[in-house]
Amino acid sequence: MICYLPLNAQIKFYVSPSGNNTSTGSLDQPLASLTGARNAIRNHKKTSKNIQSYTVVIKDGNYFMKESFELTSEDSGTKKYPIIYKAEKGAKPVFSGGKIIKGFSVNANGIWQVKIPESVYYNWQFDQLYVNGKRATLARTPNKGFLELTKVTQNIWKQGTSRVAEKAEQKLFFKRETSIELSKINSDEISQVRFKAYHKWDYTLRHIDEVNKDSLSITTSGKGMKPWNALKKGGRIVLENYKAALDAAGEWFLSKKGILYYIPREGETLENTTVIAPVLEQLVSIKGNASNNDYVENISFEGLNFEYCHYKIPSTGSEPNQAAAILNAAIDVKGAKNIKFSDGEISKTGQHALWFGKGVSNSVVEKFYMHNLGGGGVYLGDFKALEGKEHAHHNTVKNNIIQAGGQEFPAAVGVWVGHSSDSKVIHNDIGNFYYTGISVGWVWGYKPSLAKRNTISYNHIHHIGWDLLSDMAAIYTLGASEGTVVENNLIHHIHSFSYGGWGMYADEGSTGIVFKNNLVYNTKTGGFQQNYGKGNIATNNILAYAKKYQMQCTVAEKHKSFTFTNNIILFNKGMVAKGAWDKVIADVDYNIYWNESGEAYDFNKHTFKEWQKIGLDKNSFLINPNFKNPLEADFRFKNKKIYKKINFQPFDYSKAGVLGSKEWKVKAKLPNSILKSFDEAVEKNIALDPERG
Repeated sequence: MICYLPLNAQIKFYVSPSGNNTSTGSLDQPLASLTGARNAIRNHKKTSKNIQSYTVVIKDGNYFMKESFELTSEDSGTKKYPIIYKAEKGAKPVFSGGKIIKGFSVNANGIWQVKIPESVYYNWQFDQLYVNGKRATLARTPNKGFLELTKVTQNIWKQGTSRVAEKAEQKLFFKRETSIELSKINSDEISQVRFKAYHKWDYTLRHIDEVNKDSLSITTSGKGMKPWNALKKGGRIVLENYKAALDAAGEWFLSKKGILYYIPREGETLENTTVIAPVLEQLVSIKGNASNNDYVENISFEGLNFEYCHYKIPSTGSEPNQAAAILNAAIDVKGAKNIKFSDGEISKTGQHALWFGKGVSNSVVEKFYMHNLGGGGVYLGDFKALEGKEHAHHNTVKNNIIQAGGQEFPAAVGVWVGHSSDSKVIHNDIGNFYYTGISVGWVWGYKPSLAKRNTISYNHIHHIGWDLLSDMAAIYTLGASEGTVVENNLIHHIHSFSYGGWGMYADEGSTGIVFKNNLVYNTKTGGFQQNYGKGNIATNNILAYAKKYQMQCTVAEKHKSFTFTNNIILFNKGMVAKGAWDKVIADVDYNIYWNESGEAYDFNKHTFKEWQKIGLDKNSFLINPNFKNPLEADFRFKNKKIYKKINFQPFDYSKAGVLGSKEWKVKAKLPNSILKSFDEAVEKNIALDPERG
């Protein structure tokens, strides 16, 4: 008997951890992997006369992936007949790119060790390790804090045409007390040893060529240092990946002989511990070619969870790059339309979580929990200005929790919008990153930019920066971004190592951006800062409790730089304004300022009357805005009388952040231990007051 399916039939395939890819994919004979389901769909398409919708139903359980799941244009659906990969109702399938390491024994020093055959015979090396789901620490010195540079010299081998030399050698010199640590590095380990440097907004990861114990220095080679952000005296350094550095709980080291060492944390035993090394360097790859109209289209992923993705450190290390933009992503999408990821999770990566790259449009990531990330969360567009079909546009990042990022590459950001237009980044919770929450634009200065009409709204961005990097913000913008709107965001607890640590930061060439209806509080150096730019508008914002300055501008230009009106500024310490205010061309008026401390107002070393005489804030007020309880983050008004003086329009900041169930909102709350550690780091940093670096 031949069964003819109706034109709109939905074909279902089933996948189970106990399945087999030679099976039919029926409920009773499920397939074993996403790749098996993809192949089944391909084969069915070849034999079917009709265009149909396909649904792959994935059963509960753990799936250890042997290869990256790849989709090309032949795997596309249509708008009417999409292809859906979805978790079975009530299931939480987990796709892992890792390998469980078994066979540990305890040596005489209490250190766990195991010989890994693949490392012995095939030179398998990995750069991340996870123990009971927690990221372990590659053996490092010092265990906390940093080694301090006393001097850095550079010998340029080949300059090239750029300001940054193509090839150069650097020598890094240390204090006398570092000699003990340098002496512990064995000569046969030198090729493995790396140093990590934290300088301003940058992070450098390099292998070393030589240890010079007599001169207290290490030698490294690669590209030349950036003249505008070179390593220098006072720089902060960590050495890692040698056996003598293995001296603290939670640290690990893999020797050249293939022996993995691990010092257990408190409570970890051989019986209650699972050790996983990531193997796959990408978990999902959607590979279309937009320039040839060879798109991957109309595919969605619902309720799938991805974890353990390896980032292999190149032999050249990782040269400093803003926002860690040169990394790849665990889930990489290129040349695609109408792709959707929803209700899932990405964790335990060495790199970024997800990238909608060149040629991707009308795609969505929604209600994904991204955490424990080596890099950033979601990246949109390309770091190259790709016009035409390869330009990314109309992509949406909505209602995601993106936290605990930058664990391997601290310059990474929660959401990065590079050369991408008409993006929507809305209702996300972004917290516990070391550099920036959301970065928009990728052109320094006034050169043409493709980052236009992006919407950054209703995001909750908090606990960003810590005390590691500088020149950073909750929301950071670059270049000409006409039509971009930053509105209704809730921003707080933003700090930096030295300078920077702003709520909203319009950096080099930011143009045509509107910042409105944002609540920003508890920052280091201000709720709003503009380096230089053109025609930006900051209006109807509440900026509160910055520690040093409430607002800043850096460069005065011949055109109007920005408009700053109808804002409320509340503080109890520091200056009101600092920077190029005496010379900048800007409309600054109809604002309320209130100093709770009762001390004098410092407007860039002016009194308020002097400030008004230079043409600023002629119709503004020094008056209590009458918030209900601002020290406890309650910025609702007691009455309308005061804010109506400047035509301020109240907004409901409680709408910022994730949407949906109570459970989802609770998940977005950082653990109390993180909140406490952040506050302690801020307090310590303020006391040290480090110099610019």
